[in-house]
Amino acid sequence: MRQKLHYGPAVDSAVGAPQQVVDALLERGLTACEVPPSGKFWNDYEAATELGGLAAANDIALSLHAPIAGFMGHAERGKKLNMAFGMLDHSAGIAKAAGAEVVVFHPGFLLGRSRQDAVDAVVDQLGELRARLEKKGRLVPFGVEVMGRVRDLGSIDDVCEIAARVDFVQPVLDFAHMHATSDGAFLDVEMFAGALAKADGVMTPEQPFHIHFSDIQYANRNETKHLPYGEGTLRAEPLREALERFQRPATVISESPDAASTDRIREILGV
Repeated sequence: MRQKLHYGPAVDSAVGAPQQVVDALLERGLTACEVPPSGKFWNDYEAATELGGLAAANDIALSLHAPIAGFMGHAERGKKLNMAFGMLDHSAGIAKAAGAEVVVFHPGFLLGRSRQDAVDAVVDQLGELRARLEKKGRLVPFGVEVMGRVRDLGSIDDVCEIAARVDFVQPVLDFAHMHATSDGAFLDVEMFAGALAKADGVMTPEQPFHIHFSDIQYANRNETKHLPYGEGTLRAEPLREALERFQRPATVISESPDAASTDRIREILGV
Protein backbone atom coordinates (compact mmCIF):
# COMPACT_ATOMS: atom_id res chain seq x y z
CA MET A 1 0.00 0.00 0.00
CA ARG A 2 1.43 3.36 -1.03
CA GLN A 3 2.19 5.76 1.81
CA LYS A 4 1.09 9.39 1.75
CA LEU A 5 3.09 11.69 -0.53
CA HIS A 6 3.12 15.48 -0.24
CA TYR A 7 4.59 17.51 -3.07
CA GLY A 8 5.15 21.20 -3.78
CA PRO A 9 7.67 24.01 -4.34
CA ALA A 10 9.55 26.50 -2.24
CA VAL A 11 7.53 29.62 -1.42
CA ASP A 12 8.45 32.72 -3.39
CA SER A 13 10.14 34.95 -0.80
CA ALA A 14 8.42 38.00 -2.31
CA VAL A 15 4.93 36.66 -1.52
CA GLY A 16 3.49 38.29 1.58
CA ALA A 17 -0.03 36.94 2.13
CA PRO A 18 -0.45 33.46 3.70
CA GLN A 19 -3.89 32.93 2.18
CA GLN A 20 -2.47 33.82 -1.24
CA VAL A 21 0.22 31.16 -0.88
CA VAL A 22 -2.19 28.44 0.18
CA ASP A 23 -4.78 29.31 -2.48
CA ALA A 24 -2.13 29.19 -5.19
CA LEU A 25 -0.91 25.78 -4.03
CA LEU A 26 -4.41 24.32 -3.84
CA GLU A 27 -5.30 25.66 -7.29
CA ARG A 28 -2.37 23.70 -8.75
CA GLY A 29 -3.01 20.54 -6.72
CA LEU A 30 0.15 21.01 -4.64
CA THR A 31 0.31 19.70 -1.08
CA ALA A 32 3.66 20.94 0.28
CA CYS A 33 5.81 24.04 0.38
CA GLU A 34 9.17 25.01 1.81
CA VAL A 35 9.80 28.45 3.32
CA PRO A 36 13.05 29.94 1.96
CA PRO A 37 15.60 31.67 4.21
CA SER A 38 14.36 35.15 3.28
CA GLY A 39 11.14 37.07 2.93
CA LYS A 40 8.16 37.60 5.19
CA PHE A 41 7.61 34.06 6.40
CA TRP A 42 11.19 33.56 7.59
CA ASN A 43 11.34 36.96 9.28
CA ASP A 44 7.84 37.42 10.70
CA TYR A 45 6.54 35.09 13.43
CA GLU A 46 2.97 36.28 12.97
CA ALA A 47 2.97 35.63 9.22
CA ALA A 48 4.65 32.24 9.71
CA THR A 49 2.06 31.27 12.31
CA GLU A 50 -0.79 32.24 9.98
CA LEU A 51 0.77 30.32 7.09
CA GLY A 52 1.23 27.27 9.30
CA GLY A 53 -2.37 27.31 10.44
CA LEU A 54 -3.70 27.55 6.90
CA ALA A 55 -1.30 24.83 5.72
CA ALA A 56 -2.39 22.46 8.49
CA ALA A 57 -6.06 23.11 7.78
CA ASN A 58 -5.53 22.20 4.12
CA ASP A 59 -3.20 19.20 4.63
CA ILE A 60 -0.19 21.03 3.19
CA ALA A 61 3.16 19.83 4.54
CA LEU A 62 5.26 22.83 5.53
CA SER A 63 9.04 22.88 5.87
CA LEU A 64 11.65 25.61 6.23
CA HIS A 65 15.13 26.05 4.74
CA ALA A 66 17.71 27.74 6.95
CA PRO A 67 20.12 30.32 5.48
CA ILE A 68 23.14 28.93 3.64
CA ALA A 69 25.48 30.47 6.24
CA GLY A 70 23.58 28.66 8.98
CA PHE A 71 25.68 25.51 8.84
CA MET A 72 27.37 23.50 11.56
CA GLY A 73 30.91 22.13 11.50
CA HIS A 74 32.89 25.38 11.56
CA ALA A 75 36.62 24.75 11.88
CA GLU A 76 37.09 27.72 14.20
CA ARG A 77 34.99 29.31 16.91
CA GLY A 78 34.11 32.96 16.54
CA LYS A 79 31.79 35.34 14.73
CA LYS A 80 30.78 33.01 11.87
CA LEU A 81 29.89 30.14 14.18
CA ASN A 82 27.93 32.45 16.48
CA MET A 83 26.07 33.83 13.46
CA ALA A 84 25.24 30.28 12.32
CA PHE A 85 23.86 29.40 15.76
CA GLY A 86 21.71 32.54 15.62
CA MET A 87 20.35 31.72 12.16
CA LEU A 88 19.46 28.16 13.12
CA ASP A 89 17.96 29.31 16.41
CA HIS A 90 15.74 31.81 14.57
CA SER A 91 14.83 29.21 11.94
CA ALA A 92 13.77 26.80 14.68
CA GLY A 93 11.60 29.49 16.25
CA ILE A 94 9.87 30.24 12.96
CA ALA A 95 9.46 26.52 12.23
CA LYS A 96 7.84 25.94 15.61
CA ALA A 97 5.48 28.88 15.12
CA ALA A 98 4.47 27.55 11.69
CA GLY A 99 4.27 23.89 12.71
CA ALA A 100 6.84 23.00 10.03
CA GLU A 101 7.81 19.34 9.91
CA VAL A 102 11.55 20.00 9.44
CA VAL A 103 14.21 22.73 9.21
CA VAL A 104 16.59 21.98 6.33
CA PHE A 105 20.22 23.06 6.73
CA HIS A 106 23.55 22.43 5.02
CA PRO A 107 26.35 20.37 6.59
CA GLY A 108 29.16 22.85 5.92
CA PHE A 109 32.56 22.19 4.38
CA LEU A 110 35.69 20.09 4.82
CA LEU A 111 37.84 23.24 5.30
CA GLY A 112 41.06 21.28 4.93
CA ARG A 113 40.06 18.57 7.41
CA SER A 114 39.52 14.87 6.91
CA ARG A 115 35.93 13.91 6.18
CA GLN A 116 35.62 12.22 9.58
CA ASP A 117 36.97 15.24 11.45
CA ALA A 118 34.50 17.50 9.62
CA VAL A 119 31.56 15.19 10.42
CA ASP A 120 32.66 15.06 14.07
CA ALA A 121 32.68 18.87 14.17
CA VAL A 122 29.15 19.02 12.76
CA VAL A 123 27.94 16.54 15.37
CA ASP A 124 29.64 18.40 18.23
CA GLN A 125 28.22 21.77 17.21
CA LEU A 126 24.75 20.28 16.73
CA GLY A 127 25.01 19.16 20.35
CA GLU A 128 25.59 22.78 21.36
CA LEU A 129 22.65 23.86 19.19
CA ARG A 130 20.46 21.25 20.84
CA ALA A 131 21.19 22.64 24.31
CA ARG A 132 20.46 26.18 23.12
CA LEU A 133 17.16 25.25 21.51
CA GLU A 134 16.02 23.16 24.46
CA LYS A 135 16.43 26.13 26.79
CA LYS A 136 14.09 28.16 24.56
CA GLY A 137 11.58 25.38 23.91
CA ARG A 138 12.56 25.39 20.23
CA LEU A 139 13.94 21.90 19.70
CA VAL A 140 12.29 20.98 16.40
CA PRO A 141 13.30 18.37 13.80
CA PHE A 142 16.21 19.38 11.58
CA GLY A 143 17.22 17.86 8.26
CA VAL A 144 20.79 17.86 6.93
CA GLU A 145 20.88 18.09 3.14
CA VAL A 146 22.93 16.00 0.73
CA MET A 147 25.11 18.45 -1.18
CA GLY A 148 26.14 18.74 -4.82
CA ARG A 149 29.94 18.99 -4.78
CA VAL A 150 31.78 15.70 -4.99
CA ARG A 151 34.91 16.65 -3.06
CA ASP A 152 33.27 18.49 -0.20
CA LEU A 153 31.27 17.53 2.86
CA GLY A 154 27.68 16.44 2.34
CA SER A 155 27.56 13.04 0.62
CA ILE A 156 24.66 10.77 1.47
CA ASP A 157 26.99 8.78 3.72
CA ASP A 158 28.05 11.98 5.51
CA VAL A 159 24.51 13.14 6.20
CA CYS A 160 23.33 9.68 7.25
CA GLU A 161 26.19 9.42 9.74
CA ILE A 162 25.29 12.84 11.15
CA ALA A 163 21.63 11.83 11.41
CA ALA A 164 22.51 8.53 13.08
CA ARG A 165 24.53 10.38 15.74
CA VAL A 166 22.18 13.32 16.40
CA ASP A 167 18.69 12.46 17.55
CA PHE A 168 16.85 15.53 16.24
CA VAL A 169 18.38 15.38 12.75
CA GLN A 170 17.29 13.39 9.69
CA PRO A 171 18.75 13.16 6.17
CA VAL A 172 17.37 15.37 3.41
CA LEU A 173 17.85 13.62 0.08
CA ASP A 174 18.54 15.99 -2.79
CA PHE A 175 18.40 13.74 -5.84
CA ALA A 176 19.59 16.48 -8.19
CA HIS A 177 22.73 16.83 -6.08
CA MET A 178 23.27 13.06 -5.97
CA HIS A 179 22.74 12.81 -9.72
CA ALA A 180 25.43 15.47 -10.22
CA THR A 181 28.02 13.98 -7.86
CA SER A 182 27.50 10.49 -9.33
CA ASP A 183 28.12 11.82 -12.86
CA GLY A 184 24.53 11.17 -13.85
CA ALA A 185 24.08 7.70 -12.34
CA PHE A 186 20.55 8.17 -10.96
CA LEU A 187 18.78 6.70 -13.95
CA ASP A 188 16.98 3.65 -12.55
CA VAL A 189 14.83 2.64 -9.62
CA GLU A 190 17.62 0.81 -7.80
CA MET A 191 19.73 3.95 -7.46
CA PHE A 192 16.83 5.87 -5.97
CA ALA A 193 15.80 2.99 -3.72
CA GLY A 194 19.35 2.55 -2.45
CA ALA A 195 19.54 6.18 -1.35
CA LEU A 196 16.11 5.99 0.27
CA ALA A 197 17.14 2.81 2.11
CA LYS A 198 20.20 4.55 3.60
CA ALA A 199 18.02 7.38 4.88
CA ASP A 200 15.32 4.99 6.08
CA GLY A 201 17.89 3.17 8.19
CA VAL A 202 18.71 6.23 10.33
CA MET A 203 15.23 7.71 10.70
CA THR A 204 12.60 7.19 13.37
CA PRO A 205 9.43 5.37 12.23
CA GLU A 206 7.17 8.43 12.23
CA GLN A 207 9.39 10.74 10.17
CA PRO A 208 8.49 11.35 6.52
CA PHE A 209 11.28 11.25 3.96
CA HIS A 210 12.18 14.83 3.07
CA ILE A 211 13.33 15.09 -0.56
CA HIS A 212 14.47 17.83 -2.92
CA PHE A 213 14.05 17.15 -6.62
CA SER A 214 14.64 18.89 -9.94
CA ASP A 215 16.43 18.29 -13.20
CA ILE A 216 20.07 19.39 -12.97
CA GLN A 217 23.06 20.57 -14.98
CA TYR A 218 26.47 19.49 -13.71
CA ALA A 219 30.14 19.45 -14.69
CA ASN A 220 33.03 17.42 -13.26
CA ARG A 221 30.57 15.81 -10.81
CA ASN A 222 29.56 19.16 -9.34
CA GLU A 223 26.15 20.80 -9.71
CA THR A 224 26.02 23.97 -11.81
CA LYS A 225 22.31 24.87 -11.96
CA HIS A 226 18.76 23.54 -11.75
CA LEU A 227 17.13 22.96 -15.12
CA PRO A 228 13.57 22.91 -16.43
CA TYR A 229 12.34 19.33 -16.30
CA GLY A 230 13.41 17.35 -19.36
CA GLU A 231 16.47 19.44 -20.24
CA GLY A 232 18.78 17.18 -18.23
CA THR A 233 18.77 13.45 -17.54
CA LEU A 234 17.17 13.14 -14.09
CA ARG A 235 13.64 11.73 -14.21
CA ALA A 236 10.82 11.43 -11.68
CA GLU A 237 9.48 7.99 -12.66
CA PRO A 238 12.23 6.06 -10.81
CA LEU A 239 11.63 8.19 -7.71
CA ARG A 240 7.92 7.37 -7.79
CA GLU A 241 8.59 3.65 -8.10
CA ALA A 242 11.29 3.68 -5.41
CA LEU A 243 9.07 5.46 -2.89
CA GLU A 244 6.43 2.75 -3.35
CA ARG A 245 8.86 0.22 -1.84
CA PHE A 246 8.89 1.95 1.55
CA GLN A 247 6.33 2.05 4.35
CA ARG A 248 7.11 5.67 5.07
CA PRO A 249 5.36 8.88 3.97
CA ALA A 250 7.35 11.43 2.01
CA THR A 251 7.47 15.13 1.27
CA VAL A 252 9.04 16.06 -2.06
CA ILE A 253 10.02 19.69 -2.67
CA SER A 254 10.47 20.79 -6.26
CA GLU A 255 13.48 23.02 -6.85
CA SER A 256 12.67 23.41 -10.53
CA PRO A 257 13.22 26.94 -11.89
CA ASP A 258 9.78 27.12 -13.51
CA ALA A 259 6.19 26.32 -12.55
CA ALA A 260 5.59 24.12 -15.60
CA SER A 261 8.35 21.75 -14.50
CA THR A 262 6.98 21.58 -10.96
CA ASP A 263 3.53 20.75 -12.32
CA ARG A 264 4.91 18.11 -14.71
CA ILE A 265 6.79 16.35 -11.89
CA ARG A 266 3.59 16.38 -9.81
CA GLU A 267 1.77 14.57 -12.62
CA ILE A 268 4.49 11.92 -12.84
CA LEU A 269 4.59 11.36 -9.08
CA GLY A 270 0.83 10.95 -9.10
CA VAL A 271 0.12 13.37 -6.29
